Amino acid sequence: MTSLRKVTETASADWRPYDRYGEPIAGMWWIPLTEDTELSRATYLLKFDAGAKSRPHEHTGIEEFYMMEGALVDNDGTVFRTGDFVRFDPGSEHSSESPDGCVLLATLLGRNRPLDES
Repeated sequence: MTSLRKVTETASADWRPYDRYGEPIAGMWWIPLTEDTELSRATYLLKFDAGAKSRPHEHTGIEEFYMMEGALVDNDGTVFRTGDFVRFDPGSEHSSESPDGCVLLATLLGRNRPLDES
């Protein structure tokens, strides 16, 4: 049934400031694709401008992402590059930055718990 189909034309969609947890993060943008609040599951495109950094956080569920463009450096120095598929299990803690900018497709089960930025 085509009435149960949803298509998001991402090429023409507007990137919004990344504000999933309230306050927008400078240099981070997103296009929400799906969200199921009952299952606490979301899929979205995420873009980092050059030099943008995510806030430190803990995963309460699974986060998976596919690197579509550029590179992302995790706080332990691990570099994720175009074509990499990354999974963080519940309880994992990290933050990331993109020196030159990047785009990724992310799926999140559960919510992230912000950590102190010290």
